[in-house]
Formats: sequence, C-alpha cells, structure tokens
Amino acid sequence: MQFQTRITRLPHVFDADRGAEARALLPDADGDLGALIAGMGGGSPYLSGLLAKEAAWLWPALEAPEDAIEAEFARLEVVALDGQAGALADELRRGKRRVALLLALADLGGVWALEQVTGTLTRFADLAVRLAMRVALVPEIKRRKLPGATEDDLETLGGWFALAMGKMGAGELNYSSDIDLICLFDESRFERDDFHEARASFVRATRKMSAMLNDLTGEGYVFRTDLRLRPDPAVTPVCMAMEAAERYYESLGRTWERAAYIKARPCAGDIAAGDGFLKTLTPFVWRKHLDFAAIRDAHDMRLRIREHKGLGGTISLPGHNMKLGRGGIREIEFFTQTRQIIAGGRDVDLRVRGTVEGLRVLAEKDWLPQEAAEVLSRHYRHHREVEHRIQMVNDAQTHLLPNSDEGIARIAALMGMERAAFEADLRARLEEVHEVTEGFFAPDATPEEPEDAPPLETFDKDILARWPSYAALRSERAVEIFDRLRPEFLRRLSESADPHAALLACDGFLAGLPAGVQLFSLFEANPPLVDLLIDIVATSPALAKYLSRNSGVFDAVIGGDFFADWPGVEALSAALAEVLAKEPDYERKLDLARRWAKEWHFRIGVHHLRGLIEAEEAGASYADLAEASLRALWPEVVAHFAAKHGPPPGRGACVLGMGSLGAGRLNATSDLDLIVIYDPDGAEMSEGRRPLAVRPYYARLTQAMITAVTAQMSEGRLYEVDMRLRPSGTQGPVATSWQSFQNYQSGEAWVWEHLALTRARVVAGDMGLGADIEAFRAGLLPEKGADRGEVLKQLGEMRARIAAAKAPDGPWDAKIGPGRMQDIELIAQAGALMGGVPGRSTQAGLEAGVAIGWLSDGDSAALVASYTLCWKVQAVARLLSEKPLSPEGVGGGGRAMVHRETGVESFEALGEMLAERANEARAVIEAALTRLPEGDA
Repeated sequence: MQFQTRITRLPHVFDADRGAEARALLPDADGDLGALIAGMGGGSPYLSGLLAKEAAWLWPALEAPEDAIEAEFARLEVVALDGQAGALADELRRGKRRVALLLALADLGGVWALEQVTGTLTRFADLAVRLAMRVALVPEIKRRKLPGATEDDLETLGGWFALAMGKMGAGELNYSSDIDLICLFDESRFERDDFHEARASFVRATRKMSAMLNDLTGEGYVFRTDLRLRPDPAVTPVCMAMEAAERYYESLGRTWERAAYIKARPCAGDIAAGDGFLKTLTPFVWRKHLDFAAIRDAHDMRLRIREHKGLGGTISLPGHNMKLGRGGIREIEFFTQTRQIIAGGRDVDLRVRGTVEGLRVLAEKDWLPQEAAEVLSRHYRHHREVEHRIQMVNDAQTHLLPNSDEGIARIAALMGMERAAFEADLRARLEEVHEVTEGFFAPDATPEEPEDAPPLETFDKDILARWPSYAALRSERAVEIFDRLRPEFLRRLSESADPHAALLACDGFLAGLPAGVQLFSLFEANPPLVDLLIDIVATSPALAKYLSRNSGVFDAVIGGDFFADWPGVEALSAALAEVLAKEPDYERKLDLARRWAKEWHFRIGVHHLRGLIEAEEAGASYADLAEASLRALWPEVVAHFAAKHGPPPGRGACVLGMGSLGAGRLNATSDLDLIVIYDPDGAEMSEGRRPLAVRPYYARLTQAMITAVTAQMSEGRLYEVDMRLRPSGTQGPVATSWQSFQNYQSGEAWVWEHLALTRARVVAGDMGLGADIEAFRAGLLPEKGADRGEVLKQLGEMRARIAAAKAPDGPWDAKIGPGRMQDIELIAQAGALMGGVPGRSTQAGLEAGVAIGWLSDGDSAALVASYTLCWKVQAVARLLSEKPLSPEGVGGGGRAMVHRETGVESFEALGEMLAERANEARAVIEAALTRLPEGDA
C-alpha cells in the first residue's frame, strides 16, 4: 500500500482502548499503518468518529491518497452541477470529513509535509466556496433578481467574487480553521439604476453561501465562515461594491488591513475582477518608500492583542496560546508581514503570501539574516503541527494548549513524543521565537542618555528651540520618535569638524522635511543612517538640502547592495528597463525612472563623500547613470508615442550624447547635451491611428523624449537637457534626419561643431543606425581636421570669444578661465580633430596632439596635471555646494573631503597649486596655438 510505505513518524497511543477500537475499524491495517491508526484513534476522539463514518472510503483511498483527494473534488463538482443547495451542503460536509480524515493521517504519519497538508485544506476550502457561491447565485439569476444576468453568467458569477484572507489566502489553513472571506462585486457591470437591486441580490447570495458552509447540521459543518474582515463590518453589507471598498481603503485603511491584504487572494467567483481589485489596492498595501513606521503600528497591535487576550507575561505552557501567545505563530507572521510591508513597495519579489515563503525571500534579499529565517521557518512549521494536534482532539477552533497535565500528555503523544521532552522542546522554541521577534518590534524604546552626550549648552539654543515648529515634528508620533533619536543626533553633531556649522546644516535638513514619522522610524530601525546623515549635513549642504526633499532615497542605503561595486551601464540599463516594464501607466513609468535614478545618484554622491571612490570614478558613474536612464527610457517614450501615431517610420532614431555625457564624465549637477538623429529610409508617413509625416513625427517624438526627461513631476525631474549642439543650433529642427546630418557635417558645419563631434556618442535608440553614425563620425574627423591651420585659427578665435563672454567666477572656478577645464578640453578636442582619432576623452585628445607633433610630452603632462586637479575641485564643489568651491563656503567636513581628494593639506596651499597649474597649462595652450603640428607647412 502506497500510503504505508511513506510513513516517516508515528504518534504514541495515548488511550490504548480507543486506539484498539480505531484499529479494529480497519482490520487489514498492519505494521506502521496499524500503529498510526491506533495512535490517531487513541489521541483524538474526533478523528475516531470520522473513521467510524468513513472507514469504507478511507481504506481504498490509502492506495493513492493524492488521487483519492482529486476524485473527491471531482465528485463534488458533479454534485454542484445540479444546482441544489441542500444536496451540495450535505455532500460538502461529507467531503470535508473525508479530506480531514485522510489529511490527519498524512500529517500524523509524516506522509505529507506541512505545506501539502495546509495547501490541500486550502484547495478544499476554495472548492467549497466556489461551488457554494455558484449554487447560491442560481436562484437569483433564475428568478431574475440579478439585473441583466443569465445562466451564462454563472461562469464569472456576474462580477461577484470572494477574496480569501488570512491563512486561506496564503494557502495555510489549519486543521480546524475558520475561513476569512471578503465578498465584493464589480458595480461597473450594472447600470446606475440597477445598482441597488444588484447589490441586494449579491447580499442574499453571500448569506446563502455562508450558511451553506457555516451552519451546523446533522452532517456537521464545512467551514466556519467569517465575513468581518470587510471594510467597517458593523455598518456595511456582507457583500460590497468594489468602488466602495476602494474608497474606504484609500481614506481610512489601517496598517492591520494593509498586513491582511498581503495574503489576500481571489479564491472564487470572478477571479479577473478580484485580481483587478487587488491591483487597485497596490498603492495602499505597498508604499513606494520603505515603511519603517509600520514596525510601531505592528508592535502596538501585538500589545493590544496581548492585553485583550491576557497573554502577557512569561511563557507558561499549560493554557498557552500557540497562535497569539508569546513566541507563537502570530509573532512569526507579524514579523514576516511587517518586514514585507516595509520593503515590498520597492521590491515586488517580497509580495508573497506564504509565511515560510516570505521568510525565504526576505533572507534572499538580505532583509533578514539567513539564520533568523531558518530558525523562524523551522519553529513556524513545528508550531503549526502542534496547533493541528490541539485541534484534532475534538475539532475545536482553539489554539490553546490544555491546562491539565493529562491534556498536554495527549498532545505530546500525538506529536510522537514523551510529555517532558515535548514540553522542554516547545518551551525552547517559543522562547527562541520571542527572542528573535521582540528585538525587531521593540528595540529599547526608551534609551538612556548616552554617557558621552554633549550638554545642550554646547549648541545654539535658538536653533534647538525652533525644531518643534517644523512640519516634520508637528505630530505627537514624530516627536516621540525624535526625542529618542535626539541625544545621538547631538552627540554625532558635536563630533563633527565644525559642530555649529553641522547644526545649522541639520537644522536646514529638518526644516525642509515635509513629514517626519517615516524617516525618523527608519533612523530608529537603522542607527548607522544617523551617522550617514550627520556625515552628509556636516559636509554637503547641497546634498542635505536635496535629502530633505527626497528623504526616500535613504531607502537605497539599506537595500542590501548599496556599498557594492559599481554595476556598469549595461546592468543599470537592464535594471531600470525591468522596473519600467512592470508598470503599465506611462506617467508612473516616468516617476519610477526619476525615483530610481535619484537613488543611484545619491549612492554615487555618498560613495564619493565617504572616499569609497574618487572624482574620476564618480564622474564615470554619473555618466553611466545618465546613459542607462536614457537607454531604458527611450523605448518607453517611443512605445507611448507609437500607440497614437504608429511605430517610428524607417529605421528609427538615435540619441547622441554630446559634451561631457559623450566623453563619459559628468559631475553631480551636470545637464545633458543631446542630439536626436533619425533615418526615414524612404518612408514618408507613419502608420498609426493618427499618422504623421516623417519630419513632424520625429520632431514630436524628440519633444516627447525631452519632456519625459525634464518634466517636473511628483518625483522631480530626471535631468536638464541642452540641445543647442544640434545642427544649426536653436534655429534648426529638434530632430535631424540622417541624410541632413551627414550633409551638414560634411559641407556646412563650423570648426567648433566638428570639435564638438569629437565627443559625440550614441547613448540610446536604434543601434544599427548608431553604428552608421559612429562610422561616419570616425571617417569625417580625419577629413575635417586635415586643414590644421584653419582648425587652430578658429580655435584661437573661439577661445577669445569664450573668454569675452564669461569670466571665471573667482579664483576657485575650476571650469572657466585660461588653463582650466574648459580651456584644456578645447585643446584636447583640437588634438583629436587634427589627429583624426575617434577617442572622446580629454586624455585621448591630448595623446593625439602628442602623436601629431603638436604637443610635447611635457605639454601634455602639464595639461593633464591641471585638468586632473581642476576636475577634482569641480567634482567636489558640485557635490558639496551649489556655488563654486571656496574656503568660506565649506564646513569642516567639506574641507576634509577636499583635502582627501586633492592630497593638499590646506585651502591656501590648494589655491596656490590650482593657480600654478592653471598658469602652466595656459602657457602651454597659448604656445600651442601659435604653431602647427610637425610636418605641416
């Protein structure tokens, strides 16, 4: 017999007489199967009763238990086809007896794992609800009580559906569980005048369905059915319209309801309508930022349950509540669901229903130590098995261990253990669960003042006095959390290089926060973030100001890989594309792109601020991020535009990055220089609902792309964009055809435009066209750089115009001025053009100048030295402040960063070095402009 060969454990026989009676009901059962039946009957009067009624069915079912379950399900499907409520009610009860009996044996004998047991119970519940709903609605349709419905609507039940909540939703029903359902209907299927009649019909059907499952008859009951998880159950009908439920959750939904919806699942009726309803609740359940305030809500809920049920105090096994008591099932579920709520808005992989599955995913995503996940999973399974045995005794919906020694000995016997060993093992498990979970929910709520806390007199009293007036500190909850944080804030501020300046920066950060509960909760749950915040506000007022308006980017710090190596443009582009692909709404995609890019931008800044990367790496990372953003966003813009006007005619278009983006080096505040080139390839019109001629099509597509990048949305803007480097500048069309671009560059472009072309790089769009553009660029540069005398003549004139148009912004301006970044970049571009090399970096251009004999090795070294120093100063300045770097405008933390980045000990020495290197570079440039490369006449 298949079942017998799979037995892995046996219960002890608690009552020998009852065990013998049970065994006598299946006289052919021998060996382990006979011992299992005796142990079951000797410990559970309820199961003995089931065996007496269903022994004839059970014996053949043990040959192939899975097949027997499926056959029983199929039998009930046939019964339901007759549409007779009374017959179905009786047969569902018979089916429940059979399923319960077979599952109990499979559970007690270890034939099935816990998940198979609870999963099969849940499948039976789904079936029972589905069939009961169908039969309950038949009279409503036949009597024409449901407006416009016919018997064809029985497949989808006219938009009526049930959401399985709690353990049923998660596929984890326990042995004697009730089922929590929320019944809703899709009101959009009915005319306005028919709404009330339709609702009344669904309310009647819901009551009939519930009674069919819930009522105790001579055949027993199917499932105790609880409909009270619906919105405001005291005043709402047992079946509600979707729209009314949505309004409730949007305006009044509470944290416990959010947690409940983690497990929600359409289980019967119109499954598509149920899925649609859950999708509309996504913003309610899964917040877009890390939701650490949920920890306090969950902890308060736990305390209320303990207080209401009298479950506080130390663990005492007699009468202990395995579900709600200390160290019990609910603590593991709360622990798991709260962590899912915290991070599930950002990571859809965390949106799983099962508790053990949730623990596994949380550990995989580094939201939970692997060891803790394994411990809680192991104890969760064991707790559920103990719960099952408690309920098996008399089919009671209880989670309480017996109060008597005899009662506990009975449960131990069903577990296959001696009482003393059972008690010791269970107590250890409960205590370990409590230890793991309590520290998460209730870390030291009232920390003592640190011994090394600075006296308040150390700080400006006027600044501290105005903090309670800020928006972030106006709620009682925010003040409560911040009061616990403030000693550590002040201690770390006092340790900064300039405590008063750091306090002012922290004050600005707090003043700019629109709200405080979420962020302060995040700080409390992750103390290292306080150190990071103080580091930022004490060093970079610009970054602190940005943070106060975008505090959600702190989420990224605890996302698991914040301090990992830089992934590169390919991985970044793929990651953003994946994020955007999961969101159907176009505007939401644009906001998601902004949030995603801000978090990565913040990461680069923090890495640079803390010395994990230097200015060179930061510049390359900012450029990678910009390119990845454009590369992933471009196809979304094209698809959205094409939905109205058709796919891009011809070969499509490419986005060229110019300037610093093309050269692959941006700073923290760089805008993007872009050009769009398209190839109609003979096409004249697009093919869509509203076709456009090629030129306006690509002009409007380009404008759509610019808007997608620059528009101010709820998450801000992605980048500023400058398109003045396109052919004919601001006078030309925003998008240029491939043929026009070639003609213009070959015959009309100025030398400065060819210099700009030395840094052009395709960053998004059709890569086939992009390859052609790159091949054209590589062939054109040698041709246009051949007249080196003309290049140098125009370079000198351009340099003079730039100097006349904009003077340096003081001695610390690293970009503008003779011998500084912009000046050296022009020389490098000239070297690349005259050398005909496709390399885009400043280094490549200077090497080309050496190769053609225009610059000496010493010249190149002087230019590189000045450029490298200027870039470091510029990169640091753009990160630290919105103004040029200056000793007066940088606090102690900023000065430390400048000195670390440049290797110069004082601002005075740095200023002297900057001027000295710029002067040396200036001399090299002015001399180079007066001579031709070697070999030129």
